[in-house]
Amino acid sequence: MRPFFIDTDTASDDAVALVMALRRHDIDVVGVGVVAGNVPLDMAVQNALYTRELCDRLDVPVYAGEAAPLRLPLGTAQNVHGGDGMGDIGLALAGREPDAGHAVDALLATSHEHAGELTLVTLGPLTNIARALERDPSLPARVARTVVMGAAADHVGNVTPAAEFNVWADPHAFDAVLASGLACELVGWDISRYYAVVEPELAADLRSIGTPVAEFCIDIQRVVAEFCATETKLAGFDLPDPIAMAFAIDPAVATETRRLNLRVETESELTRGMVVMDLLGFTGQEPNALVVTAADRAKFLTMLRSALA
Repeated sequence: MRPFFIDTDTASDDAVALVMALRRHDIDVVGVGVVAGNVPLDMAVQNALYTRELCDRLDVPVYAGEAAPLRLPLGTAQNVHGGDGMGDIGLALAGREPDAGHAVDALLATSHEHAGELTLVTLGPLTNIARALERDPSLPARVARTVVMGAAADHVGNVTPAAEFNVWADPHAFDAVLASGLACELVGWDISRYYAVVEPELAADLRSIGTPVAEFCIDIQRVVAEFCATETKLAGFDLPDPIAMAFAIDPAVATETRRLNLRVETESELTRGMVVMDLLGFTGQEPNALVVTAADRAKFLTMLRSALA
């Protein structure tokens, strides 16, 4: 079993990604760290705990992490995911307690326990990871893979014209992670837009699997489906975090990757959070990340369907 530590700002697509990992028999989710992003920290923690409980995986520890970005005020995506982050469908998202300890401490401890084997999967802003690197700059030497849902290789944003939300929410953290030496593998919003859109007919088909998990994973997309229809102009709701998780579980989900030099804009009002990818090598700088540029939609949907069943 491969050890995974998952860092999440748990909202509707994060929850599906958690389900995909928690229900695998070949993945050992050794910890879940929670960060503020899609929703404030306390909501994100409750959403992660609810998802853990639904999957009957109370053995997996869930830790609260950073409640605000490194330098900027918190900006959430509750307009996208609903006030509670889970589609505002009336789930009982209160009263659960996270495990003792801080997500940053848990990540560092886990990296020692599983040194050289750990896969770190990030589904939200990289605040917790940046704080861990501040504490221990040697962290990259112990992490085998760092799969990041963030940015967009075609430079199309989903929170501003130029920025994807996870980077925009804490660009300074993203910049610190790229500079750290972590073996980053990025699955951007473009991959979700092209390969992970769930049209209404497909959503109904997935929900008809009939398990509580299947109904949960589709129903919590209610608000994001409205956002995708009106704002991002997609044919259904898309699943950025789940397709990133699918790639973390099975790299063959990617059909094309490129090693590129990436830089993050941290200051500009117009392009804050834009990840500039040197596609033509103009800068002459060495690549600092692997970027997924195409994916296998059929393989992703097979993995999703298996998780829901």
